[in-house]
Amino acid sequence: MSAFLQAMTQKAQANKQTIVLPEGEDQRTLEAAQAILAQGIADLVILGDVDQISASSYDLTGATLIDPRTSELRQEFADKLFELRRHKGMTPEKALELMDDVLYFGVMMVKMGKADGMVSGACHSTGDVLRPSLQILKTAPGSKLVSSFFIMDVPDCDLGENGMFAFGDCALEVNPDSQRLAQVALNTAKGWTDLTGAPARVALLSHSSHGSAKNDDAQKVVEATLMAKELAPELLIDGELQLDAAIIGSIGKAKAPDSPVAGQANVLVFPDLDSGNIGYKLVQRLAKAEAYGPVTQGIAAPVNDLSRGCSAADIVGVVAITCVQAIAQKAAQ
Repeated sequence: MSAFLQAMTQKAQANKQTIVLPEGEDQRTLEAAQAILAQGIADLVILGDVDQISASSYDLTGATLIDPRTSELRQEFADKLFELRRHKGMTPEKALELMDDVLYFGVMMVKMGKADGMVSGACHSTGDVLRPSLQILKTAPGSKLVSSFFIMDVPDCDLGENGMFAFGDCALEVNPDSQRLAQVALNTAKGWTDLTGAPARVALLSHSSHGSAKNDDAQKVVEATLMAKELAPELLIDGELQLDAAIIGSIGKAKAPDSPVAGQANVLVFPDLDSGNIGYKLVQRLAKAEAYGPVTQGIAAPVNDLSRGCSAADIVGVVAITCVQAIAQKAAQ
């Protein structure tokens, strides 16, 4: 286990949270659940066909198993969902029907305080996972959008935070305008500190450093940086910066000598999804970095989306991260 995941696991074990796993009929989920319970990472609620889950070969002792179709919570959740969404045309009948959907039921468990977070996506699309989260939980106070970041752990590297970085947004925001890019930067800085405990040093990346190129793409990053600084004047943040100026000391001094961040950034904010997704995969594949995420940020309670190609070990790691997010959100309230 990497040092990062070990730290997440220890934090989760020290302040145990309750996490919903709505894909209880997926074998990877059950394998992960067995490991999570055995290591004391989280208390679990597993949704699905209870008879089928119970008949599996996995030791799920201590987990709460719920079939949403027969749960005694079904009507209570449907009533609350109707109340929350009636202005959007929700009917009592439709709300009750949605309780058959494990994702809606799982999000309602979080909304009603019966769980602290949810991890899903092993057999559901990102859209399916995030739709009920945004409809029911909505965005966190002070956040105007939902975005994501990866924790990148680069071996044999002394850049960033001893080889560790946050990359945002590499999964959700396709082409943010300057206002949304500023919000991605602030959310990613908070997410980084919530998970690692280290102060964020944020670089908004571009093909230009401090005016070396003049065009609309670079200007978007300049404007986003100014907005982010205005919203969080206490944060160490700068842009626009080229990648080498952001993380390599000598180049940072040459290209941006007055920058408080250049050469030492540990939070890298990409200008669009193309660059972010390509960037994290380049570092993952060529530098052999461990990539943890995407970690969803900006939702009122932690809901994280798995890759449909995930392994059981991946699920264990995301559950630990989700627990740490929940702990940080509660501490901030």
